[in-house]
Amino acid sequence: MLLVDHFPPTMPAELAGRLTTRIPLESDVVPVAALATAALRRHTPDASADEDALRSRMVGLKSWARRQVVVVPAAADGSPTLEEAPLAWIALEDRATGRTNVQFVVSPDAPARTALATSLLDWAVEVGGSFARARGVETTQLNADANELDADRAALLGGNGYEMVRTWLHMRRPVDPAEATSLPAPREGTRVRQVHRHPSGLPVAQDVRSVHRMLEESFADHFNSYRESFAEFAQRLIENPEEATWDHWWLAEIERDGQWLPAGGLVAAPMPATPTRGEGTYLEYLGVHRSARGHGIAKSLLRASLRDAAERGRTHVDLEVDDDSPTGADGIYRAMGWETYERTQSWHSTAASHPSRLLEPPQG
Repeated sequence: MLLVDHFPPTMPAELAGRLTTRIPLESDVVPVAALATAALRRHTPDASADEDALRSRMVGLKSWARRQVVVVPAAADGSPTLEEAPLAWIALEDRATGRTNVQFVVSPDAPARTALATSLLDWAVEVGGSFARARGVETTQLNADANELDADRAALLGGNGYEMVRTWLHMRRPVDPAEATSLPAPREGTRVRQVHRHPSGLPVAQDVRSVHRMLEESFADHFNSYRESFAEFAQRLIENPEEATWDHWWLAEIERDGQWLPAGGLVAAPMPATPTRGEGTYLEYLGVHRSARGHGIAKSLLRASLRDAAERGRTHVDLEVDDDSPTGADGIYRAMGWETYERTQSWHSTAASHPSRLLEPPQG
């Protein structure tokens, strides 16, 4: 049985009867990954979409926080078909109160491609408004990303009311095997350790809470910062148990009045090898509590990740940073050997809350 969204996108007039939409199925993951990979390779020749991550978003645990459709050819009766691969995919993630993430890809071979993209992004406004209503807020911010070199995606977003609001630097640093033993230790009165783990491999809850608190406090004065509750933070971890690599979580501590207190946190993940690079480490989140700044905490956390990468035989450590970071983090990274290899952009639009469509009177 094919599932369709109760309030699906309206196809452009020139595509009526030719294309329609339905909810993604397991069989859609591989062709959508191929579409996403082709889009990435317009600006990064060796890039590939993560098929497992996409599967989680489309039909796995991550799909529960998303409303999404694929665009497929229509059968003679107008119903969606299974025989042909999707021509487009769009997903709206109810990320947090007032925040909705927008992901989409449209095949370059799709008919009336620009009009089709517009219909999907119009639907994003509709869905975002329903998320806002459910969250009890007047509006939600629609967040979409684009590579700085992807003029096609920028044109689609800009042509549909999105504004480019921020640039992000993607930085990489090579790892020297000697750094497994040669890097400086943390300053006196500070220390860095991995989060404590139970024999099962799961982390001690207090350390998870401490890392969350350090990240929330450190990002409070950053661009587009919003408060993510611990319950939401934990739910994301529960949805992605295979991605929570606990031996890549570090907690920095500072000594105050004879007591060791949390001062910063770092969450990282392994990066698989590619045809042109070996295995690496990706720094997903790094934050220093504002009360602990100026004590070398950030450098100590970074050195911990470099030391760990060297011990594992990895070739590089990657990270992303705001091009206008209020803490000057990009300067620290450059001073420690990181260099920018790519830039991406954040594009924002707004969707207003609206009454439930289920409560609207029937038409006609």
